[in-house]
Amino acid sequence: MWQSRIVLTALVFLFGLVIGSFLNVCIVRIPEEQSIVRPGSRCPRCGKPIRFYDNVPVVSWLLLRGRCRDCAAPISPWYPAIELLTALFFLWCYRTFGISRVGFKWLFFGCLLIVLTVTDLRTRLLPDAVTWTGFGIGLAFSAAVPPQDGIAWELIWRVLHRLAPSPVAGLADALIGALFGSLLLWLAGWLYRIWRRREGMGFGDVKMMAMVGAFLGLRDTFLTILVGTVLGSVIGLAIIFLLYAGGWKRKVAERASQRGLGSVNSMRCVLASQYQLPFGTFLGIAALLVTFLGPVAMAWWLLRTGRG
Repeated sequence: MWQSRIVLTALVFLFGLVIGSFLNVCIVRIPEEQSIVRPGSRCPRCGKPIRFYDNVPVVSWLLLRGRCRDCAAPISPWYPAIELLTALFFLWCYRTFGISRVGFKWLFFGCLLIVLTVTDLRTRLLPDAVTWTGFGIGLAFSAAVPPQDGIAWELIWRVLHRLAPSPVAGLADALIGALFGSLLLWLAGWLYRIWRRREGMGFGDVKMMAMVGAFLGLRDTFLTILVGTVLGSVIGLAIIFLLYAGGWKRKVAERASQRGLGSVNSMRCVLASQYQLPFGTFLGIAALLVTFLGPVAMAWWLLRTGRG
């Protein structure tokens, strides 16, 4: 019995590596509006097709020492990192949910978040092809595996005084979560634009939260925005401090100071504070944390407070 379990675990890990390789293709090509099917993988520098034995996830990158076999151009370590991350994520889902509808739901959700999180970090884009597709997939999965908060079920009971079928309640929960997440983020962006008179976030973040809400429902969507905002604020302040301390754009600040716009230090502070952070990346990380660590944290809290 244990031998078959080990074999199945290994197969899940290997399958995760393969899916991670596919996610790399999506991350690179979708923002460029290129097909994710054709042509096959090629070196971005010399354009030569990558041989099948040079396209084995993680292993080929290690054997080639992170360089193209033909032109010796460096291959970003992002590729094996995403492949390994996806494989570990698949393994975690399998160990937690087994092979089930719940497991498949969170596998799809995690893959979508990996693509969006890394794409926003690389290009500051959250492609519609991913967010809208994910929104539809989220609705379909929520009809089969409803979000855990059950707010729609309670609302239907209070209004109609009857129990709603599980698919109907799940779909309603998904729509409520999507509407709440997208409108809350849109409202925050609108208020920021009025206050600062410049764009604070792109509309891609709003569409991403519609996708997240379709998977998670109202409660966890709110927690995702809360955790994402805290992460963005803390890491953002740390980045601004590091940019300022490292002398980022010091020459630009000196030229601005020579024109009478302010002292060099004040100009450096202004320039560092204008650095654009990929908010979608923080939202993606927050959604993963809320989805996969939230239940563990809640169980720990209930046990610690004696309510479990």
